[in-house]
Amino acid sequence: MQSPSEKRPGIYTYTAQWPIYAVAWSVRHDKQSRLAVGSYLEDYSNKVELVHFNSNTSDFTTDSRLIFDHPYSPTNVMFLPSEDASHSDIIATSGDYLRLWRIHDDHIELKSLLNGDKSSEFNSAITSFDWADFDVRRVATSSVDSTCTIWDTERESVDTQLVAHDKEVYDISWGVYNVFASVSGDGSLRVFDLRDKERSTIIYENPTQDSHLLRLEWNKCDPRFIATVGIDSNKVVILDIRFPTTPLMELSKHKGSVNAITWQSCSGRQMCSVGDDSRALIWGVGAVGLRPENGGEIEPEMWYGSIAEINNARWSPVESDWIAIGFLNSLQLLKV
Repeated sequence: MQSPSEKRPGIYTYTAQWPIYAVAWSVRHDKQSRLAVGSYLEDYSNKVELVHFNSNTSDFTTDSRLIFDHPYSPTNVMFLPSEDASHSDIIATSGDYLRLWRIHDDHIELKSLLNGDKSSEFNSAITSFDWADFDVRRVATSSVDSTCTIWDTERESVDTQLVAHDKEVYDISWGVYNVFASVSGDGSLRVFDLRDKERSTIIYENPTQDSHLLRLEWNKCDPRFIATVGIDSNKVVILDIRFPTTPLMELSKHKGSVNAITWQSCSGRQMCSVGDDSRALIWGVGAVGLRPENGGEIEPEMWYGSIAEINNARWSPVESDWIAIGFLNSLQLLKV
């Protein structure tokens, strides 16, 4: 990482055989430095690969038996969000369907294929999903058919399906228990409480007319705060759900479209955003609740420049000084 005045060691690169889009960290205490990367190929046949990083030697290791074929490019990848090694070792992917895969020592097998459209053998494309860490049976998916679906992965069945927006739903994120948020092509960010399924609360609308909201991430450590990004926008909008409709702050130092956002895992006091300007910016937003009157532009605390547009970023959920980013064929780990 580098800031305007200093450079720091701690950039480690794994080069995959394919362009990378989806990136995920394992949270199991016996697999903490394990990641998954999903390919981005304009073909039906894509790949998901598991990669291990040894922080003592700074080496990456892979196993050809732990690469599996995936129909279409996965829009998101997540490991089962439990540190407990007694749970089955499961990874989920989204694309044409939500799929759960079981990881063995020497192979990976499809455990279940989940179709939310009971009236058809086909399924509307799933744009993203979030696996609830407070209840690992629950996965929330967003879809181009304007719905959000809550899955019970234990029963492999739909728990709840809601028509959430007027247009495609592009991203989804759990907040506190029973509460999730989604963003859509209709330009709105809406919050849903499963205890009252007939209602939703619009807490933000993109001020640019007819402009989509593309990315969303709830701060799991401080659920007062949500971050969102509009399509083709260089701004990250930080919202305080206690004061809806008006952004708490806008982070606007990217020189190109923002492609992904990720909160620091353990304290939620920092955020990383990455974009078409080939930069990863680290923001100190932990004191957002203390400075809503800040009229000046907020500067990133640190930044990193890559050689190409950065497609994705994920902060390690268990090791808060590591961020994974993906660009071209590269998975890069940044020690912050």
